[in-house]
Amino acid sequence: MHVHDKSNAVPDACCPALRLARQQRQRKVLLTVRYDADIIAAFRAEGPGWQTRMNAALRSWLAAKGKV
Repeated sequence: MHVHDKSNAVPDACCPALRLARQQRQRKVLLTVRYDADIIAAFRAEGPGWQTRMNAALRSWLAAKGKV
């Protein structure tokens, strides 16, 4: 039997922007960007799903500015 470990999953309640992103299921765009190494290291250190969390953080920032 294969069991999925969801210990790294981010619950919707802790991140409203992530919940919104999941609800909208917007089409993703493949893009090459450059970030500071320490920023990427911090997100990657959180484990699987780090890109989704990074997207949610950007969405949250934009929402705070009234851009989304």
